[in-house]
Amino acid sequence: MTSQTPIEIVTGFLDDLARGDLDRALEAVDDHIAYTNVSLPTVNGKHKVAKIFAPISRPSLGFNYQMINVAADGPVVITERIDELRVGRLVAQFWVCGRFEVRDARITVWRDYFDYFDMTKALLRGVVGAVIPAASKPLPAKPAIAG
Repeated sequence: MTSQTPIEIVTGFLDDLARGDLDRALEAVDDHIAYTNVSLPTVNGKHKVAKIFAPISRPSLGFNYQMINVAADGPVVITERIDELRVGRLVAQFWVCGRFEVRDARITVWRDYFDYFDMTKALLRGVVGAVIPAASKPLPAKPAIAG
């Protein structure tokens, strides 16, 4: 058992993903997690989620986020954030609302909602930023964990 709150578990998980530390991030995930980007098929199981996020450890790919709001009602954590996906010089930042369920200190459900129009605008801004780097401002990197 852990003394961490559901919010701490979720934000720690997202921080670990942003650092590219997939192994550490997956420590917070239940073996039978249900992960959904709404309107896309649900991915079931830690092993399948690990496959999806495995590329973030490559230098040319990455994930980051900026938390706007986070709240919890018992084991349910709601996040409003700006997610950043990096592919080479292309950086796309877009709004995401996430819903996480935490049971026994593990994330059992992760459901992200986003707007396709907002994501399309983010990709267009990312293309401009890839061509004109001054037009792109990546989110600050998450600090490394000591120890």
